[in-house]
Amino acid sequence: MKYIFEVHIREGYRAEDYADAWVRASALIQQAPGARGTTLHRKIGDPNTLIAIAYWDTKASRDAMEAQDNPAITEIIRSASHLCDIRLIGEFEEPEWVVDPPG
Repeated sequence: MKYIFEVHIREGYRAEDYADAWVRASALIQQAPGARGTTLHRKIGDPNTLIAIAYWDTKASRDAMEAQDNPAITEIIRSASHLCDIRLIGEFEEPEWVVDPPG
């Protein structure tokens, strides 16, 4: 499954400021069972808007990680909270089938 959210960098800060916290938190989160990686993307034409995608085996795996109290992750997130506003886009299941066009 994919956990997707949008990050809006506040005035006076840069995406790179947030990306530092993202990398540190992701390194810890990716140790959880079922974690399959994360990606952070900058919006074309708007360097202060990012989309973040976390990949998990299942929603239950992600929920289990979220239910654990990890003070290090909490502190990283808290320390970066002044940099941006975050909006959850949603949780998406993997498709039952995928059609890839040739080429």
